[in-house]
Amino acid sequence: MTQLQQSQPEIYQGQFGGFTITQSDRTGVIIYRTGLMIASLSFAIGSALVLLKNDPTVFPLLTPLYACFSLALGVSLLTIHIYMALLHRVLQVFWAIGSLTAIVLALSSSEPLAVTVYTQPVTLLGVGFTFAALTGIYFKEAFCFNRLETKLLTPIVPLLLLGHLLGVLPTEWEGVLLGVWAVLFVVFALRKAVQAINPDIGDKSVFAYLKEQKKMGNGE
Repeated sequence: MTQLQQSQPEIYQGQFGGFTITQSDRTGVIIYRTGLMIASLSFAIGSALVLLKNDPTVFPLLTPLYACFSLALGVSLLTIHIYMALLHRVLQVFWAIGSLTAIVLALSSSEPLAVTVYTQPVTLLGVGFTFAALTGIYFKEAFCFNRLETKLLTPIVPLLLLGHLLGVLPTEWEGVLLGVWAVLFVVFALRKAVQAINPDIGDKSVFAYLKEQKKMGNGE
């Protein structure tokens, strides 16, 4: 009897009832965090090449690094737990728009992607959607876990991108903001790596309730 009780999954009490956490749930969180780690390291390496080396010969390396960043971010957006399904879908659509724009620019321009985006700020109206999706993750993490780094990243990202798009930020300040962004992104990913898994899964009873409400709204 004792062995049977030990084999039963632990039941957690949520807002709308009890729920269990499966190995699949935990695996999803691990994938989400792995995506964030790969995205943050790719972004940090690319930023370091730009800020520290400042050599045009490294610019072609930024395109595969950006591709790695974008793909990893896409994986994280697939596996992140967000109660509002519409918001989750919007972030995924934003990522898709930004990724498709980046692919088109990379294939159509004779210059490396980073050079194209930097010298033609208007391209941020397309590529910037990817970073809007990333900012959505920062905001979600700041709201749910009260993390200082994500509280700082949430305004830094749009400030840098809009500042460059409008041409109102000095080059020196753009470099500072990019460096801070890269460092805080890695800090965020590292802290997520050591955080307990269950909080990232959230209250599964809320997901079940929202799903049931949607079915009722559709008349099913």
